[in-house]
Amino acid sequence: MTHDVESRTDELDDSSAALDHVVVENDDAPNECAIFPKAASEDRLLTNWLTAHGDSFVSLESMR
Repeated sequence: MTHDVESRTDELDDSSAALDHVVVENDDAPNECAIFPKAASEDRLLTNWLTAHGDSFVSLESMR
């Protein structure tokens, strides 16, 4: 199994709400997008994240 990972950080006006994400492109399963606070510590990242699978997310460019 191979994973292509794309990470992108966008600047937001309110830095307390700044999020980052990682998209994992899976060969044998739906792609996954993990979203998490940009400035979170490693300990906080264990519990402060969410994931979306397959068609649950789209690229920003496709929605513009």
